[in-house]
Amino acid sequence: MSSVSYRVSPSAGPTRYLARLRRVGTGVGSLRLIERHARAYGHAWLLFASGIFEPLFYLLSVGLGLGVLVGKVPGPGGQPIPYRAFVAPGLLAVSSMNGAMYDSTFNVFFRLKYDKLYDAVLATPMRPGQVALGEIGWALLRGTIYAVAFTLVMVALDLVHSLWAALDVPVAVLIGFAFAAIGMTGTTYMKSWQDFDYVILASLPLFLFSATFYPLSIYPRPVQVVIACTPLYQGVVMLRDLTVGVVGPDLLWRAAYLAALGLIGLYASGRRIGKLLLV
Repeated sequence: MSSVSYRVSPSAGPTRYLARLRRVGTGVGSLRLIERHARAYGHAWLLFASGIFEPLFYLLSVGLGLGVLVGKVPGPGGQPIPYRAFVAPGLLAVSSMNGAMYDSTFNVFFRLKYDKLYDAVLATPMRPGQVALGEIGWALLRGTIYAVAFTLVMVALDLVHSLWAALDVPVAVLIGFAFAAIGMTGTTYMKSWQDFDYVILASLPLFLFSATFYPLSIYPRPVQVVIACTPLYQGVVMLRDLTVGVVGPDLLWRAAYLAALGLIGLYASGRRIGKLLLV
């Protein structure tokens, strides 16, 4: 994204300058940042697409392979469902988390510390909050592509058992929003690449223990309480309920939890970008 297209001096005329500020304030600046990333990934589309295959390989190996040995497990509402149908929604949630969070952490850190992209962007009328919105929006776009691709695989493998599954993609986007916003906020505090060990340290236990592969009931009660408070678990439960067709009012507060987490992260990341680059 070229900073020249938005650099307007106040001396060029107050009316023209304020008009440009209003344009950027409507979200044009964030969209330009998303467009810049899309153009950059046009030369690395294979790397972009690679994130689709990781959860697919897990589904084929664990869900379809090991699932033959496991048989049926307790699903939403206590009804027994095939193990592959149990695992698939959890992997969809993981796909959304990884697609959004890794883009808003590793890539944002590179642009912030080495590429110095945001220094150029903030020389324009764009503000830190718009930078955060653009970055999170791009991470969401990437996570949405992964979610759509994985949902189509679930449909092709006959792992969808309810029309409520049409809401799987919007829920996956909500999961991505929460993790992208949290990830970007955390990235603004990182000093070196070694700090990304903390990202792995957080995401790997979430992947393994958020009822992705096993029912929550197999854990001791204190562990259940901790897991039930994590955002990935909320997403896994929502997607599993929708895919199977067991829908209740608890889906609303789970969605509100993820949305609140995302909004807090969006606000905090914008504040942090401003503090780091505008002081």
